[in-house]
This record gives sequence, structure tokens and C-alpha cells, in this order.
Amino acid sequence: MANLLKNEKSPYLLLHAENPVDWYPWGDAAFKKAKDEDKPIFLSIGYSTCHWCHVMESESFDDDEVARILNKHFVSIKVDREERPDIDMIYMIVCQAMTGRGGWPLSIFMTPDGKPFFAGTYFPKEGRMGIPGFLELIARIAVLWKEDRKQLIKVGDDVAGFLKDDAMVNYRKASLGVETLKKAFEEISKNFDEKWGGFGKAPKFPMPHNLTFLLRWYKRSGNKLALEMVVKTLDSMRRGGIFDQIGFGFHRYSTDEKWLVPHFEKMLYDQALLAIAYIEAFQVTNDKRFATSAREIFTYILRDMTSIDGGFFSAEDADTEGEEGLFYLFTACEVKKILGSKDGDVFCRFYDIDDEGNFEDGKSIPNIKQSMEEFAKSEGIDIVEFERFIDNSRKKLHE
Repeated sequence: MANLLKNEKSPYLLLHAENPVDWYPWGDAAFKKAKDEDKPIFLSIGYSTCHWCHVMESESFDDDEVARILNKHFVSIKVDREERPDIDMIYMIVCQAMTGRGGWPLSIFMTPDGKPFFAGTYFPKEGRMGIPGFLELIARIAVLWKEDRKQLIKVGDDVAGFLKDDAMVNYRKASLGVETLKKAFEEISKNFDEKWGGFGKAPKFPMPHNLTFLLRWYKRSGNKLALEMVVKTLDSMRRGGIFDQIGFGFHRYSTDEKWLVPHFEKMLYDQALLAIAYIEAFQVTNDKRFATSAREIFTYILRDMTSIDGGFFSAEDADTEGEEGLFYLFTACEVKKILGSKDGDVFCRFYDIDDEGNFEDGKSIPNIKQSMEEFAKSEGIDIVEFERFIDNSRKKLHE
């Protein structure tokens, strides 16, 4: 039987409408039930194209054993972060404060009056690789709610106090001066990856807001390092597997430091922010390759992410036919079957596609190790002719 999500409009909530979990949408009814029955609340936040949201749904929320415990000891609420970003923002702050990290699916356990006492993201049904199992977790919290509730309530009160803290309020009201901007530049510089571009270690997110800040700092201060970090990062991302070399558009993030293996989901807002970064890099450098990258992003948006009704789609799923990234993976045999043996061989060598594969099961993620100019020169091919060849071949593969 369907649960209460069956009456919702959100595609994500409707995905869970036939789970054995007795889901409630966010609202007064769920909190009233929790108070009336003296139960803690399990809040799960995700969205329809989230790969790990699908995994947790399949492993746990569609599982009768998990559902029995949740239904007996908790009131379970499902939220679509794209429908209620206001709710998501609050509990994401909580998760980051409590664990040092965030992501989706977002898993929050809280008191009947909405005070969180435990936070996390994805949990497998059974524990593995140091991650506690969701089945074990909910059973343990159910026991603690009965036997050590004061401790859970204290944690909830502390978290609520953190969110209302005067220091947080004052922090939000703080004014920005040149010294703040200088400090931001210095902190970003410390995290810069000189070899591969980007900031920090894997997994790597594009973080275009850092790039647009650095462009402004370069304009203000004349510090060439700020511009060099932007150029290196934008070039590395455009060449990497995080960029869909065949159909254009950027994937969500890279699971490795080289920008090669992405999480294959594509988000609308990532395209918007990255387009701004590439356009502003073009404005600063007058280098046409950045303008070209921006046009490629818009080509993807207009072709695949724009509804005939005039609106934009928010995201594309990472999964195809139940396998993450299948749509974006190629084999050398597949390419040569479409382009022919000779042209396919050239195309594969340029895009790092070979018989061994650079991903799983002999499949390859197209990426660029040499610029078009460098590759064409090494092959003795006229650059204009090679650019035309790549463009025509890419379109054939996309079709």
C-alpha cells in the first residue's frame, strides 16, 4: 500500500510513495504524531537525481526489516531539497556542524519538537568500510530514546542553541573589508592543487564561486597567482572527465584529484555558475577557449535541459539502466564501429579511450591529455582540419 507521499507533487517524494516505510511529508501532521506517540523523528532529505539517495532507498527504505523498526519506533519524514531548500539549508548546517561534512541523502534524527541530536548522510543497510549500518543505527537510537533520553535531548538543545547563538547572528552581520578579501585569497591559495588545479583533495568540486572571487582579486590587486589558479583549474576541468566531452556540460564533481572520474549527475545550477566563471575568465584574459567552453555549456542547456514549455530542468540522473555513468562511457570498439577503424583510432587516442579502459570493466571516460594544437602537431595534421574532424566525430558519437 502507498504511504502518505502518494498525494505529493514532488518526483522525489513520489519515488518513495510505495516504500513500506510509513513516510510523512513535512508538515504539522508528522510533528503532532511524534508528540502524541512520544517518538523521535527520522528526517530524510534528498532529490530525484541523487545517486546515493536511490541506493539508500533500494537498500533500506524499500526493505521490510528496516521499515518495521522505523514504523514502530520513529515518525519518518521525507523532504525534497529542491522543493524545500529552506528546510534543507537548516539541517545541512546541522550536519556539517555535527560531522564536519554534508551531502545527500541527508539523515537527521531529532526530538518531536524538531531539535536534531544525530546527523549523517548515506548509510548502507549493513555496516561496511567503517560506515555504521542503518539497521544497527536505528535500533540503537530506539534503545537510547527509551533508556538515555536525557542525553539525546541535551544534544538537541545544544544544537538548537548553536543555531540561535548570538555569535552566529553577529557573524552574519559582519562587514567585509579588504583585509577579509586578502585573507580569503590566502586561504584559497593554501588549498590550491598546483598539479591538477582545483582546491583541496578528492573528491573535488568545481567551486566556481572561488574562481569568480579570484578573478576579482586579480583585478583589484594585480596578483598574478590569483589568475593562474583560475586558468589552471578551468583548463583542467574542461579537459577532464568531469566535463562531458561528447555531449557537453559538467558533471557534479570528480571522485579523484585529476578531474577524471566524476559523479555522473549533472545539475542545472552547476552549469550556470561554471558558465559565469568561464565567461569572466574570457573577459579577463581575452582567451577564446574560455568563451568556447561557455558556449558548450549553453549548447548542452538549450538542447537537453530546456523544456518545450519554456522552463529549465533542474538535473540529470547519474544512473542509466541502473548503472551509474553508463550513458557517458565508451569502449574503443564502440567508437570504431561508429567512426570507422582509422578515424576511430585517432579519436580514441585523442580522448584517452583504449581497450583496457580508464574506468571500470574496460570502459573509458573521454578526457583530453593533450591540447588540440599539441595533438595535431604530433600527428602532422592541420589544426583547422583536426578541429573540424573532432567536431564532426563528436556529433556522430553523440547521435
